Amino acid sequence: MSDSAGALDPVTELAHRAPPPALVRDLGRRAYEPVWRAMQAFTDARGPDTPDELWLVEHDPVFTLGQAGKPEHVLMPGDIPVLHVDRGGQVTYHGPGQIVLYPLLDLKRLKVGVREYVERIEQAVIDTLAEWNIEGSRREGAPGIYVGGAKVMALGIRVRRGCTFHGLAFNIAMDLSPFHRINPCGYAGLQVTSVVDLGGPSGLDAVKPVLIDQIARQFGLAVVIADATDPAPAADFASGS
Repeated sequence: MSDSAGALDPVTELAHRAPPPALVRDLGRRAYEPVWRAMQAFTDARGPDTPDELWLVEHDPVFTLGQAGKPEHVLMPGDIPVLHVDRGGQVTYHGPGQIVLYPLLDLKRLKVGVREYVERIEQAVIDTLAEWNIEGSRREGAPGIYVGGAKVMALGIRVRRGCTFHGLAFNIAMDLSPFHRINPCGYAGLQVTSVVDLGGPSGLDAVKPVLIDQIARQFGLAVVIADATDPAPAADFASGS
């Protein structure tokens, strides 16, 4: 409601200022490429009032090579497919037992720069690990989170028209041997680890809500969990189910 002078009352003004809620979608286990195409389509189609979304997914085994990725960092892929994708960074591995989170955020609306965005994502993972008394840290010039020198979370993003896609890969309880087939993130001999190996939980469902809460806290998001009645983010998910 407004007063006779046309000013908004405080409650309406607060609601008017509030950012739209961020919809959290847990996509379960999916092939990589259909999800990648869907997040591209979402980002290309969104407008200034499109609510942000957070997509959680567990991918089938795949190596992805970023825009700056050098093929020589893929040592012996074997039966695991290699995809060249449009994120930043070098080569990484996705597979079962890993939480992949794709924040689809409008940074302009949030008034957050790209460097600050990366720092907030990293801090959310540090704070998530702290729930299980695991001390994560950053490494200068090498985005992601490390514990005792071993990488537990990789980060590769893309920003288009001020909106983010791609995201983070958080090793929870997975077979780490495929990382031996690559130079992870372009670093020969880089050690990788997982939450369960650090004394944390083995279930992805134990970590997901903590991670989402920490992401929401970092960006001031009011998250809403998608249910079965929410439309799928892209029709081509059906081909990758």
